[in-house]
Amino acid sequence: MPCPSSCPPGLLALMAPGLALMAAFSLPSQAGDRRAMPVEKPSGVKGRTLILLDVNTKSPVRIISENFLSLQLDPSIIHDGWLDFLSSRRLVTLARGLAPAFLRFAGKRTDFLQFHNVKNPAKSRGGPGPDYYLKNYEDARSLDKLYNFADCSGLHLIFALNALRRNPNNSWNSSNALSLLKYSASKKYNISWELGNEPNNYRTLIGRSVNGSQLGKDYTQLRSLMQLIRTYSRAHLYGPNIGRPRKNVIAFLEGFMKVAGGTVDAVTWQHYYIDGRVAKVTDFLKTRLLDTLSDQIRKIQKVVNTYTPGKKIWLEGVGTTSAGGMNNLSDSYAAGFLWLNTLGLLASQGIDVVVRHSFLDHGHNHLVDQNFNPLPDYWLSLLYKRLIGPKVLAIHVAGLQRKPRPGRVIRDKLRIYAHCTSYHNHNYVRGSITLYIINLHRSRKKIKLAGTLRDKIVHQYLLQPYGKDGLHSKLVQLNGQPLAMVDDGTLPELKPRPLRAGRTLVIPPLTMSFYVVKNVNALACRYR
Repeated sequence: MPCPSSCPPGLLALMAPGLALMAAFSLPSQAGDRRAMPVEKPSGVKGRTLILLDVNTKSPVRIISENFLSLQLDPSIIHDGWLDFLSSRRLVTLARGLAPAFLRFAGKRTDFLQFHNVKNPAKSRGGPGPDYYLKNYEDARSLDKLYNFADCSGLHLIFALNALRRNPNNSWNSSNALSLLKYSASKKYNISWELGNEPNNYRTLIGRSVNGSQLGKDYTQLRSLMQLIRTYSRAHLYGPNIGRPRKNVIAFLEGFMKVAGGTVDAVTWQHYYIDGRVAKVTDFLKTRLLDTLSDQIRKIQKVVNTYTPGKKIWLEGVGTTSAGGMNNLSDSYAAGFLWLNTLGLLASQGIDVVVRHSFLDHGHNHLVDQNFNPLPDYWLSLLYKRLIGPKVLAIHVAGLQRKPRPGRVIRDKLRIYAHCTSYHNHNYVRGSITLYIINLHRSRKKIKLAGTLRDKIVHQYLLQPYGKDGLHSKLVQLNGQPLAMVDDGTLPELKPRPLRAGRTLVIPPLTMSFYVVKNVNALACRYR
């Protein structure tokens, strides 16, 4: 199937998890040394400068996947039984902007889909559309469109199979999945696979539960099926895609890992921060909310490392709010604080991939709306993809307040993360470093680059809301210029604002920003 015409053939921060800045007044001399040392105020730094920042450039603390920021399409995107919109040139352009990435096709409707190889679906919109079957069936033409969209966009498709087709003894009935596997193999589709979506919640969905050990057996059965089909004998398999790791969900995961921990290529779970039905804009500014993810990461890592030490972990299905989100909140500029912090926190704690739910038109958590217009989180994701490489670097911070307050200087309302600059960005030579900063304060903050970063030219990418709606805005500006697509086949140029060498970084209140420190020649960043 042809593509649309546009498709081309340092050390962790010692005082806080996730590299969030905490009250620190000294630069440690080594990883294990937390003793306070006197900080001399460098000449030329005004007394009101708050932060002295350096980065460990010798070696990365983590290396994440090239596909770290990935995407999800929910089956509920199907409207009126049609998938024709996936052929949209504009949509392919938007998706390609976030490549390389995985494209996960899964959601609550996953476990109600069945595959039918319908050879002659109705062609007229007067009757059932060719994708009518995707409401309860996955027909061959629908799968072709889905795969073609992913392929043209430079994304690798992950397809979640229906886990709720059950035999009388509650074992998985794999007959329909086998038909889909065989069809995909006949087309030589390069697909990775999953089984089910949030299986710990099946009792709520259908009044029938599947425990972790049984799902583990089902995954083992699926792996055996894949090995029978040459095309998929070495394909990747991911799961179990559990929900928030409460006590019962952790027990579910333990049962699964005992049986199928060695069967899956990565262990996956989901996370939504707040109930979208009651969210307020101030919720997105709460540091306590931003930190809820850290505890979940530790719980998942503890179980995984108990049964399969070193196994990769993915956060596969993340959104700012549950219940589909809330208009003018989870699709606004304000939601970006949670999203960017999620990316920084997961990377710093070694989570290999994060899958954003959803790329397109699912409630109000999406990156692209139903009219194919990019929302603030899309532009934030695009900047991340363009500027951030897979190597995570440690930061060193110190406070330089004129009158230090007891306890907290900036607490964690100013969050700073550091990576090697993306190797795919040819505007910067290897060895450059990218900082990304979240300022949740209602006042501007100043950062003075020190050590290896001192006196280097810096490129600023400051993302702010555009228009009168403020934090509720669905439009954004980059360095003062509104961001919008040039045309259906062209994304805008993301132009930096050059800052002179040695200049103090001034971070406006309630903003997100990226800073590329050029020509650092960082040893950690010279080679892939």
